[in-house]
Amino acid sequence: MSLISWQANIGFLGMGCLGDTRLCGILGLLLHNASVDAAPEISEGLSLLQHRGQDACGIVTCGPKGRFFQCKANGMVRDVFDENAIAKLIGGMGVGHVRYPTAGSSDHAEAQPFYVNSPYGIVLAHNGNLIDSSSLLQYMDATAHRHINTSSDSELLLNLFADNLQKTGKIRINEDDIFTAIGGLMKQCTGAYACVAMIAGFGIIAFRDPNGIRPVGMASRRTNTGRDYLFASESIVADALGFSEWEDVKPGEAVIITRSGVSKKQVAAHATFAPDIFEFVYFARPDSVLDGISVYRSRMAMGDALAVEVERVLKECGITVDVVIPVPDTSRVAALNLAQKLSLPYREALIKNRYVGRTFIMPNQQMRRKLNAMALEFSGKNVLLVDDSIVRGTTSEEIVQMAKDVGAKKVIVASCAPPIRHSNVYGIDMPSRTELVAYERNTEEIAEAIGADLVVFQTLPDLIASVRQFNPSISTFDCSVFTGEYITGGVNEEYLHRLESLRADSVKNKVAVGQSEGSEVNGFHTRVNMVASGGPVNGADNTVGLHKHLEY
Repeated sequence: MSLISWQANIGFLGMGCLGDTRLCGILGLLLHNASVDAAPEISEGLSLLQHRGQDACGIVTCGPKGRFFQCKANGMVRDVFDENAIAKLIGGMGVGHVRYPTAGSSDHAEAQPFYVNSPYGIVLAHNGNLIDSSSLLQYMDATAHRHINTSSDSELLLNLFADNLQKTGKIRINEDDIFTAIGGLMKQCTGAYACVAMIAGFGIIAFRDPNGIRPVGMASRRTNTGRDYLFASESIVADALGFSEWEDVKPGEAVIITRSGVSKKQVAAHATFAPDIFEFVYFARPDSVLDGISVYRSRMAMGDALAVEVERVLKECGITVDVVIPVPDTSRVAALNLAQKLSLPYREALIKNRYVGRTFIMPNQQMRRKLNAMALEFSGKNVLLVDDSIVRGTTSEEIVQMAKDVGAKKVIVASCAPPIRHSNVYGIDMPSRTELVAYERNTEEIAEAIGADLVVFQTLPDLIASVRQFNPSISTFDCSVFTGEYITGGVNEEYLHRLESLRADSVKNKVAVGQSEGSEVNGFHTRVNMVASGGPVNGADNTVGLHKHLEY
């Protein structure tokens, strides 16, 4: 495949819908003792964020004299970062990233973190999605004269940051210069972004979009020599690595950490704080706390609220339920609370094969390879299946059929989330609206589509209340997949039509590329036939997953 032209990049990235339109995990670590390598703990931290990204992962560290060392490739953290790879990642600070899979995705060039050498040497990892990429790309070409080499808006964000720093014209920059550059970036960009960056020989940086849609926080750890600092998408990383004093980065805030200390500044005008409620429904680990809200407790509350709605609907329909069964894994917490509230038996009767990848929004799913229904718990019973959400409906349809195949009399499906009828434009890779099972369907039609006897959805007010009760200071959540109302603005029908068209083309292209490439080892491609490198770190060559260091 030849180098993608600037015009083609506008076609790919112009709607901000390809590249990294998936949920990701980001991490930054600075150790006070610069002689201790940060890579082992970054790798461990990324494994704790693996649920946020299973397609590709990467680490870039900064060692003596500001040299960068990097390793990134398609695959799971455990496969990419073996002992040999970690040993070659030298330096006491670094940035890591895990990327969520999409159909046929195999492009090493889009594995993060991204790097630019000018100015100062900058590395960036990003979770989210921009919705104004087209105008930003034109600015990059016509005004900033910077080449964007991939279809990832993360690379675009990095170059916007670099361009703003370049405007200082300084040989050496300080914290105020960095705050000014990030503030300028936030004026230029529209969308969702939580970012962790690193400047060679300087320190690590985190910033969050003015609406705080995507999560990122920080924590510290006292050592014999001083304090170590961590940035991560979720608090579980801090807990597991022995960090404390977890604090969420505020919307529109930038945080700079060097070995001299921590600097924080609100660099964007105040906007409506609206974290994505789907983090609590599905994506985040239950043992994480995001924006002061326990994911576990919020899911417990979702189960309690859903129980009330289920009881009401069952009474109206004259249906009784014999057993509550969760669809593993995310719905377990809610399903248990629901069962307790309705005084119904709770059974783990769908057993997951742990050695098969995640099933969320993946095409051509073969559910029977991923789940096994225990006939003893289904046979002759009216079964209430509890799931976190219903998206395309293909997974739900297969599970319902599995339940009936092993003898269930009736299958009722209860969803912890309301019907999903709209596209996500803030970094979650969901199908187009017409592929969503709830699109232009009422509840009865959804039940018919998935083969269930009845479907019960959580109401949106109940979902919001379930989450908000643990932090009443948050008055708004991003609920755009349920309401079609986009907190950032800038999303209209024309945008959505183009987004869906480009997303469909992307799936076709990536599937074709995946089928044409070489063999796979441990689930990731060993070869990429693309010339796609504008710099030594971003290269999509056969050694992209191996150690490299950059000399200055």
